[in-house]
Amino acid sequence: MIQPQPVKPFLEVLSGNRQSVPPVWMMRQAGRYLPEYRELRAKAGGFLDLCFNPEWAAEVTLQPIRRFGFDAAIIFSDILVVPHALGRSVRFEVGEGPRLDPLDTPEKIRTLATAADFSKLEPVYEALRRVRGELDPKVTLIGFCGAPWTVATYMVAGQGTPDQAPARLLAYREPEAFAKIIDVLVQNSVQYLLGQLAAGANVLQIFDTWAGILPPREFERWSIEPMRRIVEGVRAKVPDAKITGFPRGAGAQLPSYVERTGIDGVSIDWAAEPSLIRERVQNRVAVQGNLDPLALIAGGAALDRAVDDVLANYAGGRFIFNLGHGIQPETPIAHVEQMLKRVREYKG
Repeated sequence: MIQPQPVKPFLEVLSGNRQSVPPVWMMRQAGRYLPEYRELRAKAGGFLDLCFNPEWAAEVTLQPIRRFGFDAAIIFSDILVVPHALGRSVRFEVGEGPRLDPLDTPEKIRTLATAADFSKLEPVYEALRRVRGELDPKVTLIGFCGAPWTVATYMVAGQGTPDQAPARLLAYREPEAFAKIIDVLVQNSVQYLLGQLAAGANVLQIFDTWAGILPPREFERWSIEPMRRIVEGVRAKVPDAKITGFPRGAGAQLPSYVERTGIDGVSIDWAAEPSLIRERVQNRVAVQGNLDPLALIAGGAALDRAVDDVLANYAGGRFIFNLGHGIQPETPIAHVEQMLKRVREYKG
């Protein structure tokens, strides 16, 4: 007799089935707010050494699941592993963030490889296989990559900047050269995501952290269109692939993003306008969000009010409870427990 597959609440929401108690996970849930993570991070040495050790990356992915029982695990990796596989130098300086060799002129862009060496990303696939083998069948496993626009901003500047002006200027001045970076990232991100699905990911999330700094015309060209091509490319091989996006700061451009890209769900930041989301976004796709990470640090009555506001705004529809961006390192674990208790006691 064939046993029925356990229900994954997270996947149910993405498939169009609202859950009376919203499933929960947190962006950056595997990370520096956990003492068990900090212990392993110190043992690993470099950040990429941790990402590319399948045993350690799997362990870090599972730590918040064991501690909190989240409804989804997201594989521990980084959005800059694709440039690494393309042969670019990627380094993480302590306290300074990522450093790359800048691709800030058309001449330098011509040196960019068009095809990644995916053997460099085999450790990510192996970590996914390990996590999938250990996860409770009810827990969804999320694979991810960075959106082409956001990854390109780091590749052009060689680092993060306050407003990613180097990439914005290059896209204005040399749009054809900049488009080559985007095209390479689209093509190789599709292959990377397909590899993650084959290794056991149930859902793919694409993070466009810097989407919100783009004016409408550029948002259409550099955020929406590359995302649409990635979704189309993945589904050409895996037609039922579940894909979510996070165009942080997109605001009023979110309805167009959702309509044009073909995604199944969208993450929203804490500044999203609730009526816009309910009436023009959540009526099309599942919504993930959008607790302010600082409310999670504050705790107490302020956290309860903030959780209740998120639930009142969105839990009536297809909804996955999350933060409006990543959890901060100084977040008290007790506050995460408080948040989870409040969500799971929701009577929807």
